[in-house]
Amino acid sequence: MSLGHIGKYELLEEYPGGMSTVYRALNPAIGQTVAVKVLRPEACQDTEARARFLLEARTAGNIYHDNTIRVFDYGEDEQGRPYMVMEFLPGEDLGTMIDQRRTGSLADKLRLGIQLARALDHIHALSPQIIHRDIKPANIRVTPQGTVKLMDFGIAKRQDLTLTRPGMTAGSPYYMAPEQWLGRGVTHLVDVYSFGAVLFELLTGAKLVGNPQSVEEVYGRVLHGQPDLTPLRQAGVPEPLTALTTRCVAKDPAQRPQSFTEVRQELERVLQQEERAAPEPTRWPRWLIPSAALVLLAVALAVYLAVRPKPEPPPPVVLELAAGKMLLVEAGPFLAGKDRHTENLPRFYIDQTEVTNEAYARFCRERGRPLPEEFPADRPNYPVVSITFVDAQEFARWAGKRLPNALEWERAARGTDGRNYPWGNNADAARANYLGNPALPTPELAPVDAFPEGASPVGARNMAGNAWEFVDQFQTPSEGALNAFKTLLEPPPTATEPWYTIRGGSFEEPLSDRMLWDFAAVPARYRHVRIGFRCARDVKPGAPL
Repeated sequence: MSLGHIGKYELLEEYPGGMSTVYRALNPAIGQTVAVKVLRPEACQDTEARARFLLEARTAGNIYHDNTIRVFDYGEDEQGRPYMVMEFLPGEDLGTMIDQRRTGSLADKLRLGIQLARALDHIHALSPQIIHRDIKPANIRVTPQGTVKLMDFGIAKRQDLTLTRPGMTAGSPYYMAPEQWLGRGVTHLVDVYSFGAVLFELLTGAKLVGNPQSVEEVYGRVLHGQPDLTPLRQAGVPEPLTALTTRCVAKDPAQRPQSFTEVRQELERVLQQEERAAPEPTRWPRWLIPSAALVLLAVALAVYLAVRPKPEPPPPVVLELAAGKMLLVEAGPFLAGKDRHTENLPRFYIDQTEVTNEAYARFCRERGRPLPEEFPADRPNYPVVSITFVDAQEFARWAGKRLPNALEWERAARGTDGRNYPWGNNADAARANYLGNPALPTPELAPVDAFPEGASPVGARNMAGNAWEFVDQFQTPSEGALNAFKTLLEPPPTATEPWYTIRGGSFEEPLSDRMLWDFAAVPARYRHVRIGFRCARDVKPGAPL
């Protein structure tokens, strides 16, 4: 089904993201399937976001390499929305492969690392002023043929351009070099550090910084801690490869390999040694090959008949999971934002309620994590609060879920018609835990299953009021936000650290018709008694539920 056009490209399928939306699309002139990345309407009003989007298009459009994504075209549509047209890449991101332990043998991992090093070697060779600055597993695509494609040049930096507005987050916390955290002395060697952090994770399945409990702990480990090499040795990584990884993540940029040529050559040497040590393949006598081929063909036919694809049953409307009940949100268009513009989403699941104290306590026990301060053990059915965005992410991963993005949260809260409140367009303070509810003279949290009469169209409760909810969307903090948090956090937050949005309001705010589309921005390490979260989950055809 066509979702419309942008320029000459027919939009076929939507993949929502942060500041942009990506579509699978068709170039009808040549019948080519492409990916079209479009800046969201609200981001189009931000001159800095527009400038960065167009810089990404120009930067990526001038890079031609087998291991980087190709940009074919870019421009603006009739509404003035910037877009870029890229090659459509089947496959999956490296982060998913690492999480699911599907990166193969050591030799397979080395081949992936070598391809990534080749891409970065090429990029840096084009100009020493071009730095990617956001190398992470999620930005590395691996095709079904095993080809690595480096993507997302959204924060790539050309040092001859001054796109450095205060508040711009640059990089992902787990993979940022110390000088990126500090916001000074950033050179091409930050890419070497990030590559080393990705290589460590590829080889071990663990993050370089371990399992920190907060963004402050990530910051401390990157700036002051020493990498724990135990996971590399437990994984049987050869000493030369361990030494290379350690050099890449040196805190002092002068101690890192000074180019990706050096990194690639060392990886290739280790791969050669690994291939020489591999056992010789079994060779069959020539006279046996025809018979073996017939046997294999018969076996393959039998297997196909036994496991041939069957029609997928529809996904269940409700998922009963140990970490909480989830509700199906159907795919399709809906009205979003203050202006009620049309958006499209694939179907997904959303938690029926905020995550409870009981579920979070079980997560902490199983992961050996401390409970939040002043944790109310006598209120198991209340929303867990006083947790950070990173805590919420870790819970979601443990539960086999994720945090919803901004559009998913809004779709689950407002339905398809862009209503003001989950229950409709008319204010009714009695339907939600807001300041001013006549039945609640004392403002405080309520159980997660309270106010069933205020449920959203999909059945989700307390999406208006009770507790603010973390949403997985980066947000540039305003000067006002930076100043407001100076006295709330120690050390005071900076514009270069990650900030995320919270949605829905809490029990201490009066009822407002803007709470379902408006948001606030908070640092990822901030915690408060009014902030909790709920989770989302993809609907994966054929995946066990």
